[in-house]
Amino acid sequence: MESTESSYMSSPEAVRNRSPPPPKSPTSENAEKPAYIRFLVSNAAAGSVIGKGGSTITEFQSKSGARIQLSRSHEFYPGTSDRIIMVSGAIDDILKAMELILAKLLNELNIKDNDDDEPRTKVRLIVSNSSCGSIIGKGGATIKSFIDGSQAGIKISPQDNHFYGLNDRLVTVTGTLDEQLRAIDLILSKLCEDPHYSQAMHTPFSYAVTYNSMGYVPNGAGVKFPNHEEDHGNSVTIGVSDEHIGLVLGRGGRNIMKISQVSGARIKISDRDDFMSGTTDRKVTITGSQRAIRQAESMIMQKVENATERVD
Repeated sequence: MESTESSYMSSPEAVRNRSPPPPKSPTSENAEKPAYIRFLVSNAAAGSVIGKGGSTITEFQSKSGARIQLSRSHEFYPGTSDRIIMVSGAIDDILKAMELILAKLLNELNIKDNDDDEPRTKVRLIVSNSSCGSIIGKGGATIKSFIDGSQAGIKISPQDNHFYGLNDRLVTVTGTLDEQLRAIDLILSKLCEDPHYSQAMHTPFSYAVTYNSMGYVPNGAGVKFPNHEEDHGNSVTIGVSDEHIGLVLGRGGRNIMKISQVSGARIKISDRDDFMSGTTDRKVTITGSQRAIRQAESMIMQKVENATERVD
């Protein structure tokens, strides 16, 4: 999704060499408010943040006083293969945790710079579409001031209408670790003033849908193959032809995301070599209420039947 980002303001290359201004401190009122920030990391990077047996994340939480949560290994931000980290607590605690996490990720990159300058990296924040206006400001005035105050590059992606129910946008902050932290401080302090911001605090991973092989888009469609042996309680497994599974997934997982959002069911697709017994049909496990399961199954099979009719 990063390729679709558009910048309201370009990175402040002209001011990078001057002494950075002191970081803006949040108002005492906002500093005490419960706050949170969400951002993306690769699966591998998430592992380094968690640490062996959860040791690193436990240490970071202890040192910062913030709570750090990660989406599960199969739960990605729509259109990416990146997991979501949410850091919550007081603003100062969040900033301490962000410093620990970003420094750890920077160390993992082991970047070599011949100019001995601090490396400039990117962190992609997740901000609800309704709150992005407060970051942009009238005529882009607020984001201009944030760029000038932090010396970081800040880009806000356009709203993505390709994923049903996705009401968030990505705010990419580019700069050295210090510049990124200054920008995050400014952004977070501004978000705390926005009434829409606190409403999404308790649903950080609401659009995360369970599915595998999200980048796998083969040619074809599928047929129904119910497996009654695995039909128990509120979980049903059906078979979809391996050559047709791509249409169920959709580009970047778009179709399966929509089916899950509309039906309310959770959907998991087996790995490429994991077939229903005696067939070349992939396992599609649907979990939820009976009504949600029925609706999701119907939508999946409709995708299959539409494709089959085109072939015939």
